[in-house]
Amino acid sequence: MSSQNQARVKNRAPAPIQISAEQILREAAERQEQHILDPVVKIHDAEEYQSHLRDRRKHFEDNIRYRREHIGNWVKYARFEEDNREFERARSVFERALEVDVRNPELWLRYAELEMRNEFINRARNLLDRAVQLLPRVDFLWYKYVYMEEMVGDIPKCRAVFDRWMEWMPDDNAWMSYARFEGRGGHWDQAKEIMKRYANAYPSSRSFLRFAKWAEYEAKDIELARTVYESALVELEPEESRQARVFARFAAFEERQGEYERARVIYKHATKLFHLGEEPKKPAEGEDDEEVPQWEQDKRNELYKAYICFEKKRGDKAGIEDIVITGQRAEYEKRVTADPTDYDAWFEYAKMEDENESSTSSTGNKVREVYERAIANVPPSMEDKQHWRRYIFLWIYYALYEEMQRHDLDRASKIYDACLDLIPHSKFSFSKIWINAAKLHIRRKDLISARKLLGRAIGLCGKERVFTEYIALELALGEVDRCRSLYTNYLKAMPHNCRAWSKYADLEKSVGETERCRAIYELAVSQSTLDMPEMLWKNYIDFEIDEGEGDKARALYERLLEKTGHVKVWISYAQFEGTEVGKGIDTARETFKRAHDQMKDAGMKEERVLLLDAWRVFEKTKGDAQSLAKVDGMLPRRVKRKRMRMDENGAELGWEEYFDYHFPNDEDSNAGNLKILEMAAKWKQAQQAQDDSSSSEEDDSDDE
Repeated sequence: MSSQNQARVKNRAPAPIQISAEQILREAAERQEQHILDPVVKIHDAEEYQSHLRDRRKHFEDNIRYRREHIGNWVKYARFEEDNREFERARSVFERALEVDVRNPELWLRYAELEMRNEFINRARNLLDRAVQLLPRVDFLWYKYVYMEEMVGDIPKCRAVFDRWMEWMPDDNAWMSYARFEGRGGHWDQAKEIMKRYANAYPSSRSFLRFAKWAEYEAKDIELARTVYESALVELEPEESRQARVFARFAAFEERQGEYERARVIYKHATKLFHLGEEPKKPAEGEDDEEVPQWEQDKRNELYKAYICFEKKRGDKAGIEDIVITGQRAEYEKRVTADPTDYDAWFEYAKMEDENESSTSSTGNKVREVYERAIANVPPSMEDKQHWRRYIFLWIYYALYEEMQRHDLDRASKIYDACLDLIPHSKFSFSKIWINAAKLHIRRKDLISARKLLGRAIGLCGKERVFTEYIALELALGEVDRCRSLYTNYLKAMPHNCRAWSKYADLEKSVGETERCRAIYELAVSQSTLDMPEMLWKNYIDFEIDEGEGDKARALYERLLEKTGHVKVWISYAQFEGTEVGKGIDTARETFKRAHDQMKDAGMKEERVLLLDAWRVFEKTKGDAQSLAKVDGMLPRRVKRKRMRMDENGAELGWEEYFDYHFPNDEDSNAGNLKILEMAAKWKQAQQAQDDSSSSEEDDSDDE
């Protein structure tokens, strides 16, 4: 039992004998049976004719007896009698068939066509009257009835048949046929009344749209068509009137009539009603979700495309921009709905609304709404400052918009206050928001609030930029004492900041407090840790030089050289001695020589090269030819050498080439190596000269 239930695997391997399509067709043609034609019966007299009729009738009767319910046998039998002009017999056959299946509409139709073909109009009329009484829901019987009456020209009877038909409330095509019948007769008033009855009988968008189309194209009554469209929007139920195709047909009708403003109003109303071009919003809690079928959604999309096309053809620049902005707004809504913390999307969304605020129908409330929705999406992490950087700029742009575009400084100030209350200052803070808020208070001419806010910023944020902006504010106001107090707090918080020391000293220098400036520099250079000490020393020395205190500047150079022997310090020292404040050119040369000797003892070759280059430039500018020649004689020669390159662990990585400097006055272990290299170069030149002479002699012997 289990083996029978197992699934059988179908063998999909190719058959051993392959059969082509041509072979299959050839075999089918060979096996096809030949068509046997019926014998041709030739009748010579009436007796043979009657005999033939009896045989054929017997044949039909036998077929009916075998298959009584088959209507085709009855129809063929009746058609045979008709061909032989036996109309009574044909009617008898149809009547017998109706006794078998009286509710067969096809049988009634064939019976009526028999009477109509042979021009028995009254009989056909009576027959169709019986048919429609028995089968009033079969439309093609009514169509055949009214067609016959119209063809024979009996208009009152045709209208009466239509009226009888309309009592049964047929489909749309029946009403349209009735109206067109009256239109063909020139009775347009009656045709309009029929279409009104049709619209009242079927109050749907389909009936109203067909009525309007008929009125426009067939009745040529534009006012009636417009009235029908308007009635469709007003009188129909909401589920019928709020369909995209109603607005599309109405707008297209107005556009065809040249009423472009009316068409634009219709399109805008549909856009607002259906939220065309926007992302579908989720219903709020307690609201019913309106389910829109897919076909209706497709119709709405087509309506929106038609609106865009209409504005491109008939609209102005503002209308086209409004359409484009609506599409962009839908894209941004889709992005921010998918990821509410996508702050770049919020930036672009708000910028788009701001840029098009004046060119579109939107108001400032739309821009505010976008900003309010954006700032409501607080970063989920209170530890990651990176996410907060983008989020804070939303608040800044919002405040700038209120200040610059709406000119509402009070609202902008409230925005900054709300942002400052939201930031977790115990973990991180942002100097930019503090500074912008303080500057806003200044523009509001509220200096006290600005100072209080910057004071809070120093306590909660304590960043360098807050100090510099606060000091710049007080300096612009001429409050030097406040600046000194701020610099004191600044340096207490950041004693290693050389830039702060230099700016503090520059402040004292600008107000003429030379001693205070010198004391600040002394206090600065005495700090154990500095971030840029070279800048601080340079500013201190430049300050003493500007004051004409050469001895103090020289003492500072000596103090600096005790801390560092950098070549730039020596060059600057020597150049200082060669100026008017220094002791003169001789002292400058002694300084250069002193630096050269010290670097020579330390084995600093590259630094010596830099020093000699600076010395040579100095001699070119202020020296003579003899002193310049002396410095040129001290310049080194550059030599290419090889050395083993090592990694961090001491393993050999291979040979590398480098440039070394050989100074003429140096007598060290490298002198012997240089002599060997010189001798090797001379030997190589001698060998090359010998080879050239031998090759020339061989050439001479060959010539002889």
